[in-house]
Amino acid sequence: MESMDRTPIRLTQYGRGGGCACKIPPGELEEVLSGLPQLSQNLVVGAEHGDDAAVVALDASTGVVATTDFFTPVVDDPYTWGRIAAANALSDVYAMGGRPVLAVNLLCWPRETLPMEWAAEVLRGGADVARAAGCPVGGGHSVDDAEPKYGMAVTGVVDLDRLMRNDAGRAGLPLSLTKPLGIGVLNTRHKATGEVFPQAIAAMTELNDRAGAAAVEAGARCATDVTGFGLLGHLYKLVRASGVSAVLHADAVGYLEGARDAVEDGFVSGGTRRNLSWVEPHVDFGSLGEDDRLLLADVQTSGGLLVAGEVPGAPVIGELVPAGPAAITVR
Repeated sequence: MESMDRTPIRLTQYGRGGGCACKIPPGELEEVLSGLPQLSQNLVVGAEHGDDAAVVALDASTGVVATTDFFTPVVDDPYTWGRIAAANALSDVYAMGGRPVLAVNLLCWPRETLPMEWAAEVLRGGADVARAAGCPVGGGHSVDDAEPKYGMAVTGVVDLDRLMRNDAGRAGLPLSLTKPLGIGVLNTRHKATGEVFPQAIAAMTELNDRAGAAAVEAGARCATDVTGFGLLGHLYKLVRASGVSAVLHADAVGYLEGARDAVEDGFVSGGTRRNLSWVEPHVDFGSLGEDDRLLLADVQTSGGLLVAGEVPGAPVIGELVPAGPAAITVR
């Protein structure tokens, strides 16, 4: 689509942030959520540790997993954005060790600014990913909004004996990461330049279903997905909730092609810088340089799973250790 002056309209220019970079900063969010009461004795996982989804016990063995996730455009192609947003929302269920059973759409659309045909493409992308996950989409809700946003509310089920949560880590467990980092800086470059990065799209649209199932089968009971707060932010939340510390081996962390170039060229979002500022007081970086620190804090959209345990095929990037002076030590 083009505007009256023949300038191509780019979807990412209609969002102040992009993808999970539009999240409220973690420190501010924790202040908002602090002190909220738990309303049900059957609530197995709530908001107390910032886990990926809520879980309520249906009976002695089965839990219902509930989550929602939506965000502004992270790429210019509407169909691809829909696929990414759906994969990201479904990931919360996989991070809990669960299986999604129903999704509903959440759509905000500037109907007088952007064509409704694009909205249809966003929904089609979400439906295709949900179909690949074996999860039906049962409608949803839409509003006329100045800024486009899309995502899903997802309901899943989980075997309570195989539930993964972020407060179940213990010293001695290795840490596995199932996707490489660098999605955020590549998305920031895409928004600024229009350059398309197929490697970032492939990572964001890859479902975490197999990784979640593999982690559960390997006996993992502690995991989280790496999204808006970056690897360091999500790892910090995990070790804090579990009452342990972590050693992170920086040279074991994988990155998407072009990620380091993007950081060196200055394509770093405000969300990534806020992530780093939030975790810095709790991390011993040693001699690690600024670019590497930013990459470890890089905002991820539909990132991989961070698992306390070994996951077949995923690199081990560190280990949990007894609580010490620093929540995270980078070596």
